Amino acid sequence: MELIKAAGVVLWREGAGGLELALVHRPKYDDWSFPKGKLEPGEKHREAALREAREETGLTVLLGRRLPTQHYLVRDRIKRVRYWSATVLTGVFTPNREVDSLRWLPVAEVRARLSYEHDRALVDALLELLGR
Repeated sequence: MELIKAAGVVLWREGAGGLELALVHRPKYDDWSFPKGKLEPGEKHREAALREAREETGLTVLLGRRLPTQHYLVRDRIKRVRYWSATVLTGVFTPNREVDSLRWLPVAEVRARLSYEHDRALVDALLELLGR
């Protein structure tokens, strides 16, 4: 079975009401998830995570600690996504072909809005990492 290698980020910040995470909406799939994407040939996972965050959100991010790797099936192929916690260094979100919306939301709203159950484990891992 073919393995799809990907990398992504869980963006977080301290908002006025506490911890907020960024979710992106992809119109092609009509889903809400974290920024991520496939590795390009010869690319390292960390490089891909930074590139995908920039391409999908317009933001330059600082990678933090690793979060759990996700494995799931996509059209009879296994997709493995390595994730990092991340914070924003610079940039402003601009809607694009892949992502038409980025929302900073409190944790409870993130859990409710996420389209995929496996992404909720990343929220739990980030909260543990941050001691929340």
